[in-house]
Amino acid sequence: MKKVFLAAAFLISFAGVPLSVSSVQAGNVPCEEMLKEMRAAKATATLSEADMTKVNDLETKAVERCNADDDARSDGFLTEAMTIMGK
Repeated sequence: MKKVFLAAAFLISFAGVPLSVSSVQAGNVPCEEMLKEMRAAKATATLSEADMTKVNDLETKAVERCNADDDARSDGFLTEAMTIMGK
């Protein structure tokens, strides 16, 4: 189902129609893009010190995995961080 959605999204965007797809709908998102989203959310988040420590640790792990071209694990860490921030 995801492949059909992504193929349709490509065809629509290729035809010149603007298309906005959230990272959740997109399936596999490049870790660099998801990292940008997480950092933007972190910049505006109001978190306890303990939660901020968890988010920072998850970000560090995500960057390590992203640098190793392990986007799936990186995105997993970033998703967990977003969940802590309520995003």
